[in-house]
Amino acid sequence: MERKKLNGVTVPLGALFTNDNPVIGEFPDLKLFADFCKKAGFSLIQLLPVNDTGTQSSPYSGLSAFALHPIYIRINQIAEFKKLYESDCNFKTDYDNFLNNHKYCLRYNYDEILNGKIDLLRKIFSSTEDYKSKTPSKQLSTWIKNNEWVKTYAVYKALKWDYMQSSWKQWKKEDQKKSETEILELWEDKSKKTEHLFYAWLQMIADNQFSDAVKYVHSQKILLKGDMPILMNEDSCDAWANPQFFNQNLRAGAPADGDNALGQNWGFPTYNWKNLKNADYSWWKGRLKVASKYYDAYRLDHILGFYRIWAIPGDDVNALNGHTEPFAFIKKTELYDLGFDDNRIRWISFPHIPTHIIEDITWNHEQAHKVLSKFCNQIGSEELWLFKPEIKGSKAFYETDFSGLCHPDAIGRIQNVLVEYWSNRTLLEISKDKYVPLWTYSRSTSWQTLNHDEKNKLLRVFENLNSKNEKLWAKQADEIFTAITKDLDMIPCGEDLGVNIECVPKVMEKHDILGLRVVRWCRDWEKPGQPYVDFKDYTPLSVTTTSVHDSSTIRQWWEDEKDSAKAFVFANPAYFGIKADLSDSVLEQKSMEIAQKDFSTEIAHAIMHASFSSASLWNISPLQDYLYMGEKYWISDAKDERINIPGTVSSFNWTYRLPASVETILQDESLIKKIKE
Repeated sequence: MERKKLNGVTVPLGALFTNDNPVIGEFPDLKLFADFCKKAGFSLIQLLPVNDTGTQSSPYSGLSAFALHPIYIRINQIAEFKKLYESDCNFKTDYDNFLNNHKYCLRYNYDEILNGKIDLLRKIFSSTEDYKSKTPSKQLSTWIKNNEWVKTYAVYKALKWDYMQSSWKQWKKEDQKKSETEILELWEDKSKKTEHLFYAWLQMIADNQFSDAVKYVHSQKILLKGDMPILMNEDSCDAWANPQFFNQNLRAGAPADGDNALGQNWGFPTYNWKNLKNADYSWWKGRLKVASKYYDAYRLDHILGFYRIWAIPGDDVNALNGHTEPFAFIKKTELYDLGFDDNRIRWISFPHIPTHIIEDITWNHEQAHKVLSKFCNQIGSEELWLFKPEIKGSKAFYETDFSGLCHPDAIGRIQNVLVEYWSNRTLLEISKDKYVPLWTYSRSTSWQTLNHDEKNKLLRVFENLNSKNEKLWAKQADEIFTAITKDLDMIPCGEDLGVNIECVPKVMEKHDILGLRVVRWCRDWEKPGQPYVDFKDYTPLSVTTTSVHDSSTIRQWWEDEKDSAKAFVFANPAYFGIKADLSDSVLEQKSMEIAQKDFSTEIAHAIMHASFSSASLWNISPLQDYLYMGEKYWISDAKDERINIPGTVSSFNWTYRLPASVETILQDESLIKKIKE
């Protein structure tokens, strides 16, 4: 596909609503939204993921890498709907109540809408010939033949329904692990055939409606960009049916940083890239091939994960004892060569807990020994302890019964201290006699006790490991991108936020993958005052955006981060009506005066206008940020205009709705003019 300058808008499909469809955004709503985009001059629509996530509202918690989410199906456009609605008064009542119960509100109720829709869809399906004959119609049969993945998906969904949506890890053992042959045998099971056909029928309906909407979007000369979450939920059809491609003993996340002292544990299994490679990356290729039915471009979420993933032991509660996969390691023999004997290696690679750490909580020496004896072995007669070999992770400290060990009020503090000391080490032994430095090694007790010479020796080794890792990561990413991107007529983009690894942009450039530039975070962080990067200096092979689904909107940013807002005005004075020939001190004062102002449509216009001057190939910002140029679309509290708040789990996240119907913004000539110009 030709690479050219494009501008676009990002929206979660569920946020759209129309006068005829007040419940939740659905596939057909893309048509009316495309009309708005064409009038406003947009060339591209970017959707958040629309794959099935089951009971999870987060589009990044995938239940299936292939199946579309049935929550986005337009019920009244199903062929059998009209006849059933007119002939069955109970169905008519149920459908009317469904619409009336979910008319516009600030956030939509994901669980209620999903359950209500599935109930209505089951009733429609029961009126089809597929249901009555327990055999697929010619149309459904052809669709299944062209989408073989749906058989595995349908079997999984039927089992999940039988187990009341519980994780497959809680199913009976015979259902937890099924070979491909066994899954296909289950698909043909006559006693479950109707249920299996229901899920296949849902996917056919969703595919037809989405494909029809995509066709219309394209007719308006607008491209569609999809979103590929890199990871799958451990409770997913893919992890269940393809265990060879996932490491269930490891969880993906991110190492500790300034905002997350314990790192991030996302709870998703990591990939077994070796097995994926041996299978010629068939799973990833199939996933992208299905996506290419709808999308002209796609965003690879957390692209760093294709180079290396932060892998955390499944038995740990936080991410501190994680390591990169793949990784370069230090051999035990190398440590010997550096002058470390077995005792010294034990000291730097195993956490040592002094008795007084627990005694300071229990105020009782005997109780401290009692607690420590539960998890640790004492080193001789020293008041120093090592964790027992059977302790595999920090979850053990929360899963152990403390009855009789100490006062109940002390349990929580003791558990927290044990978790803290579990990560109090310089080196992490990944496998026998293979070590890597703990990400936070410099905070460990053992590191602080090393002499200057020992530290320097280890630092030189660590630096060498970094160099080796860069080569490993570049090689892995290059192999993966070569395999999965080369035969697709979709433009790849990568979410490379916060990545400062040298090999990442090089490999992305080699494979023509557009990076992401979030305006508020594009700053020279190492320079005094951390100035904003000039828009003309943005990497051309990139996408500029003013906000992302995990960040605040520009309104909340302006209201809550005045220092950042002031620095932005200082870097872009012309867009805020400030003359360019002022001294820095005067410009600083004027920038402060503007940044202290309340957010307004004029400020919104200035920010959006400035962002469009970037050198990026594409500029794609969230619809909320464009809507700020029309004050009538503002929700009273800027926080309510967010899509997601990372690190939190609530009914708020991922349930954002537009503040007005698509028809309303389509008819807003003033807003459209501001966007278009």
